[in-house]
Amino acid sequence: MAVAERMNATKGAILSLLTDAYQRRDKVGLIVFQKDRALTILPPTNSIELARRALADLPVGGKTPLPAGLKLAYETFQKEMLIHPDVMPMMILLSDCAGNVSIGNLHPQKEAHQIADKIRKANIHSIVINMENEIFDQGLADSLAKHLDASCYSLDELKAENLYRTVRKELKIALT
Repeated sequence: MAVAERMNATKGAILSLLTDAYQRRDKVGLIVFQKDRALTILPPTNSIELARRALADLPVGGKTPLPAGLKLAYETFQKEMLIHPDVMPMMILLSDCAGNVSIGNLHPQKEAHQIADKIRKANIHSIVINMENEIFDQGLADSLAKHLDASCYSLDELKAENLYRTVRKELKIALT
């Protein structure tokens, strides 16, 4: 039930961000990773209606192919930056960062850290929202955030309206 509540807060924040992005003519995309793969359920868009539909049935739980999700995000950003070189990319990662499915032969956490290093080197501003309950937190989100050179926030401390304000603050930081 706590996961469902956190996901509802997350959906509310994403819709707020998309509404703001639409007003500023920005694009927002959404990648989910579960089972053994990552999927783009919302390619970069400024359509609020497409986002609502994509968010309606966001999958939650199960295995976490974190490296696959990060790799797909990196590839998506690379493509968008090629098409729109003036774009200021920003990744908002909502996860407990407990990757447990590899895409190669390395341990999932090591793979995730290597891809995070590539994302950082590509100057993709990132924010990590730690979805882990703080009682069970192993510090994995903080560790990944360090590789991304990103701020790390707990979803427990960020309700939908605070999450929105925090991301707006991070956008201002990225633009400076």
